[in-house]
Amino acid sequence: MNKKLAIYLGFFVLLTAGFFVFIFGGTDRWKPKLPVMNHVKYFSFTSQDGTPVTQDDVLGKVYVVEYFFTTCKGICPKMNTNMKRIYDIYKENSDFAILSHTVDPEGDSVAVLKHYADSIAPGAKNWWFLTGRKDSLYFAARASYLLDDPKNELEAIAEQFIHTQFFALVDKAGRVRGIYDGLKEDEIQKLKKDIASLLNENPPRAATSGNLFNSNPM
Repeated sequence: MNKKLAIYLGFFVLLTAGFFVFIFGGTDRWKPKLPVMNHVKYFSFTSQDGTPVTQDDVLGKVYVVEYFFTTCKGICPKMNTNMKRIYDIYKENSDFAILSHTVDPEGDSVAVLKHYADSIAPGAKNWWFLTGRKDSLYFAARASYLLDDPKNELEAIAEQFIHTQFFALVDKAGRVRGIYDGLKEDEIQKLKKDIASLLNENPPRAATSGNLFNSNPM
């Protein structure tokens, strides 16, 4: 009797396991998820080619965001060296993009950004170097990508200057899913891994949002 019970129990366990493999095996529901940190607000900037780039252009794409300026001699060259490593891995993937925003729109004109972009990744189709109004660029850095403390916007816009080494990772649904130190090798390796994860993820339509500098929901 005990032998029969053990056989039936084993069969039931196998049947249950098979059921869950059938239901979840072809999905990513069982995998641990990156947290949803924020939702990207609508934006419209100008690329190094003089064309507009809006949130609609990256909808359905996984993309990495940074802020830099072309005359930076400190952290920016190292940041963009590391960003180029990311670009080289995913440059042929139409579901991936990089948005590099200038923090100095007065100095970084479209022509200046074009020259700079061509010196790093000539002919890049999915790496946009963006300029626009300073207040709009800075608003996106803080309210969308969580790359600077929103309290800094209390200063007059002419006195503000964002200088950050952090990258933001955004998923296909326009949600910030990670912040990474663009100068640290271990963080770059994690970014590579997380990009691959998000490229294979089918995100839900709705998600919660938060703020890196404020733990309360927005």
